[in-house]
Amino acid sequence: MFRTLAKATAAIAVVCTAVGAGLALDEGQAGAATPTAGAATRTAASAGAAFTGSDFTGTRKIRVDGHSVNVSCAGRAHRGRPLVMLMAGGGEGLDNMAALQKSLSRTNRVCSYDRLGEGASDQPAAGTLQTMDDTGALLTGVLDRLAGDRPVVLAGHSLGGYIAARYAPGHTDRVKGLVLLDATIPHLTRDMNRTVPADATGEPAQVRDGAIAVNEGQNPEQFVIADGPVRSAGHIPVEILKHESQYAEVPEYGPALEKMWAGGQREWQRISTRSSLTTAKGSGHYIHTDRPDLALKAVQKVAHRAAHQH
Repeated sequence: MFRTLAKATAAIAVVCTAVGAGLALDEGQAGAATPTAGAATRTAASAGAAFTGSDFTGTRKIRVDGHSVNVSCAGRAHRGRPLVMLMAGGGEGLDNMAALQKSLSRTNRVCSYDRLGEGASDQPAAGTLQTMDDTGALLTGVLDRLAGDRPVVLAGHSLGGYIAARYAPGHTDRVKGLVLLDATIPHLTRDMNRTVPADATGEPAQVRDGAIAVNEGQNPEQFVIADGPVRSAGHIPVEILKHESQYAEVPEYGPALEKMWAGGQREWQRISTRSSLTTAKGSGHYIHTDRPDLALKAVQKVAHRAAHQH
């Protein structure tokens, strides 16, 4: 997510780890691409690719649609097993998930990347806003270079989880599994307005207004986050992990905000007939940091199922 808007906003890190970045809550535009369209885009983007992603370990820059994109890969590719792509939250570079990547690399080929505006990748064009179509096209280009024709499991935290969940339904030809680590909820703007009333003042108003500003594109990625329904990705294996406690900093509305967030996580279950929702005990928003054991287990479980599904 995005980092900071002061201590009050720490309470909504779940919503946007900062008001300087943005919580991804797209309206389903990402899924606008059909599997056929995704395959066509993949073919076009991979033309002229210098490498497939199976021949390097470490961090490097690749070119995707004229942009310099920072990527990192580790682990060996095993026949029949998917590439795991880690997707960090808003306001975070790929380093934020480095520990999880290292653990996964012992048994999987795993990569991560910085979206435009994050980490060491290029900035989005000045004065323009990005939509789910834009960030989805970038992800397709990255996967073309790093995965080639191999199946993929997307594992995303916060905004990264939201983007992964919006992307998967339109790219089931490639995405064979999904892990959502406290992913940004599907109707954050609507639900935030319902939960924190218009006449609220002080910290609660800051939390509400900060989250909505982020959704409107006031974030490092200049990414507009619109509410929208959850689209189906069919029967792919999906593991959803939610935090146990996050909103203690806003005691007046804390219980209502927790209820809001939990409801949004249940919405994500509609993405697949094979989805499972678990509360990560002892965890705040950064589940992969607070409970790395649970995050690792969830990704390994989905990768195994993706490799053996028929």
